[in-house]
Amino acid sequence: MRCLIIHTPFWLFFVLVSNFELCFTQDYIIGDSQPAAAAAAAPPEQNECNGIFLTYTFLSREREFPYVKNVSAQAWAFRAQATVVNAGPTELDNWKMYIGFQHREILVSAAGAVLVDGSDFPAAVGKGATLAGYTQTDLKTSIETAGDYNQIQATIDITGTQFGVKKNGIPMPKTIRLENEGFKCPQPRRHRNKSYMHVCCKKDPKFKQKPPKKTKFLPRQNGDLSLTYDVLQAYGNNYLAQVTIDNNNPLGRLDHWNLTWEWKRGEFISTMRGAYTHKIDYSDCIFGPQGQYYQDFDFSQVMNCEKNPIIADLPSNRANDSKVGKLPFCCKNGTILPPLMDQSKARSIFQLQVYKLPPDFNRTALYPPQKWKINGILNPSYKCGAPIRVEPTQFPDSTGLQAITTAIASWQVVCNITTPKPKQSRCCVSFSAYYNDSVIPCNTCACGCDETQTCNPNSSPLLLPPEALLVPFDNRTVKAKAWAKIKHLPIPKKLPCPDNCGVSLNWHINSDYISGWTARITLFNWEEYPFEDWFAAVQLDKAAKGYENVYSFNGTKLPPDMIKNTILFQGLEGLNYLMGETNGTDPSYDPRVPGKQQSVISFTKKNLRNLNIKEGDGFPSKVYFNGEECALPPHIPLGNGAAHGLHVNSEPVMLLLTIMAFFILFNDGFH
Repeated sequence: MRCLIIHTPFWLFFVLVSNFELCFTQDYIIGDSQPAAAAAAAPPEQNECNGIFLTYTFLSREREFPYVKNVSAQAWAFRAQATVVNAGPTELDNWKMYIGFQHREILVSAAGAVLVDGSDFPAAVGKGATLAGYTQTDLKTSIETAGDYNQIQATIDITGTQFGVKKNGIPMPKTIRLENEGFKCPQPRRHRNKSYMHVCCKKDPKFKQKPPKKTKFLPRQNGDLSLTYDVLQAYGNNYLAQVTIDNNNPLGRLDHWNLTWEWKRGEFISTMRGAYTHKIDYSDCIFGPQGQYYQDFDFSQVMNCEKNPIIADLPSNRANDSKVGKLPFCCKNGTILPPLMDQSKARSIFQLQVYKLPPDFNRTALYPPQKWKINGILNPSYKCGAPIRVEPTQFPDSTGLQAITTAIASWQVVCNITTPKPKQSRCCVSFSAYYNDSVIPCNTCACGCDETQTCNPNSSPLLLPPEALLVPFDNRTVKAKAWAKIKHLPIPKKLPCPDNCGVSLNWHINSDYISGWTARITLFNWEEYPFEDWFAAVQLDKAAKGYENVYSFNGTKLPPDMIKNTILFQGLEGLNYLMGETNGTDPSYDPRVPGKQQSVISFTKKNLRNLNIKEGDGFPSKVYFNGEECALPPHIPLGNGAAHGLHVNSEPVMLLLTIMAFFILFNDGFH
């Protein structure tokens, strides 16, 4: 403490003290010198709610570029806020809120929540969106927290773009509701100049609650692909995690899979086993908050510091590597097969050491990455949901004892196969038949079109002669034009675009007789790389029950509880490679040759009434290659007569007449 002595004149004695001290000291506040600011008053409607109280408040909007006169095309940037308050007596786990957007909204950000379907921002949510909490996924009750709004309420700050709203309009969603099971929500009400809506969701008395498990975690979900994020070891500033990818779909598959996610709390990957990141770079750590905190850390050995790392499986030659391999189900070059084909190849595992940033330095401060995505080469498209906390995974003891070890924490991500949109497939199918000379080729732009200036992406493909299927599309033009002239078919001035598919399949009706029929399937690989352990599946709605045999492939009729009326084909042992496209003998006149495999399939008509092959019963309703659903032609080959008219094959008749004539002449000569 510093003190200054000031001497005052005697005549100021009655005004000031002759000797007094000015002391300059540090101010310390013990406790609260002023009462804390009172929390914002709850809406009066909330006081009457004995359940989960949801609100949506439209805050503001601003006109966006470009400015247009058309009201429906004008974009507006808007801000809104949604809240979820647990005003009931029981805790709400893993809350999910549905907002019925209706103005072609594009969600740019939603602080405090993530989209349940795993979509990235910006996301088109014009038909509504379901949001889940992040990182506050659970809401406690007011009773157990003494009314602490930080624990009973979740707030979502929404920013986005919307269209088609008048200048003075108030764009509100159609509805808001709680998506958790066991709750019932009435129609929401609007107040306060119609910019505020609220609803009180209460427990449905008719909802039958499943017997509660002795756990606070959610049950594991079923899906085409299940990804599990297990924390095996936890320390103060880092933890060891294991990712397990399980294929549960009988036709699902991944080749050279790439997995990506988003770190939300500044984490980075130090080391990995069983997988690697496409970018091995630590510059983001050095110039980011990681480098500021871990100042003495050797980042030169760090695997990856990206916010969105892309992870891939190791090749098989690294499986026994003591540093990065030595894990079960790892190192298969990114191939995950259906369990029906090979159970040992239906799973993939890798491990990663993850470092955290403050304030997550508690051993129990564990947060999984968000926004999971996975894809492969010419495989189904998977859409993944958000991670959900599940009961910790149990593992057999690594030392061989009859014991079980348990993960510290586990999350599950479920991914499901999506049906490809038109012109977004990765493989296509052509149809042909013995009773029709022409081949109906793959649809125009079946697998997309980039260049449409020199061709018509919306025109129907030209019919082809059978031999044209063996040459690339660029070499089919002359054959297609010549065939159209022979068949007196119109040729458009602007020819249709190619199908642009890496793999195409031809389904050919080979024969049709009283007791059965046969088909021929041919696979064409127009890519430069081969497909190992390939498989194809054909769904025949009426004729699949009569499947007898396939002669150059392995064939299996799938059980009805998996997929109805579907036959699975695989390459024989030693022939399970569908080779890639190769150069012809002379490129000047001999085009590139696709990889090709072919087999005949026999069917019986026994116990199958009203089966008409030429009317379409012999053509598949769905075709899959390596799990990807292929684009089918919109039409099937018909007989040479009227549409859908039956055509009698003349060859057997001519043969029969020739034999009869021979016997007549033979008998006449004998007599």
